[in-house]
Amino acid sequence: MKLEDAKLLAALAGLDVELRSGVSLASLTSLGIGGTTDLLRLRRHETIPEVVRLLDEQGIAHRFLGGGSNLLVRDGELPWVVLQLARAEQEVRIEGNIVEVDAAADLGRTVTYCAKNNLGGMEGLIGVPGTVGGALRMNAGAYGMQIGSYVREVTVYRAASRRIETLRGEQISFEYRHTSFAPDDMMLAVKLELPSKPFREILDGIRICNEKRRSSQPLNQKSAGCIFKNPPGASAGRMIDELGLKGHAVGGARVSERHANFFVNAGNATSADMLALIADVRERVRAAYGFELENEVVIWNE
Repeated sequence: MKLEDAKLLAALAGLDVELRSGVSLASLTSLGIGGTTDLLRLRRHETIPEVVRLLDEQGIAHRFLGGGSNLLVRDGELPWVVLQLARAEQEVRIEGNIVEVDAAADLGRTVTYCAKNNLGGMEGLIGVPGTVGGALRMNAGAYGMQIGSYVREVTVYRAASRRIETLRGEQISFEYRHTSFAPDDMMLAVKLELPSKPFREILDGIRICNEKRRSSQPLNQKSAGCIFKNPPGASAGRMIDELGLKGHAVGGARVSERHANFFVNAGNATSADMLALIADVRERVRAAYGFELENEVVIWNE
């Protein structure tokens, strides 16, 4: 979608919004898949309700984009514009064990910054790509931990009320790869409470997690992380592997040879390729094991 109304463009500029025209979302997602649209970069959180109001007045649909690391976007010209937070100059602020982080901050850099200040607990997230906001939305976790355990407060733009609200940790439901945030809510900032831990001890934990990832995940290929959630008491990757589907491909989309629950863009894959591969693998697992696999990857196909 292209924004062309001069009055709207002037109003957005007045709100310190940067317009990037005709952006390919393939360049902004870890899968390297996605169509084109106009991108609005939001430099000030407090302007979001007014930006959305202006778009609504014009009947312009919109989506909120984080780091694009857990996302499969449809092909072609997209029927909505994309809103994305610009990174703050100071992404992380620490006072004692309390860490305030901008949602647009890189997750790995945040974990490292906290570690250097002797605050641990999130070592398992060091290799998870994307932003802190994205990690919050899906309650990212690895190696026995999840970010929701440390959340004390989240500032969020609530699409339903068109307002910015601050929620206490106990007001938010954090479950396995799921939270109580609405799909069209936008994470703005989070306050975490992290345990004190010596930097060298945290570094050892980070090193162990990195070694596990390097040995089991296709880090040098375009992917969105795990495609499916693990069903209760079962492993999606193990079932896919047992069916001999590593290397199975549809067009340019392929089941990773290294980790069966990672589907990679092996070369010019389209969204249609990836969706067909997801549907095929899901059906094979259902037929063989009786599990209906649920997507962990977020799909924008409307």
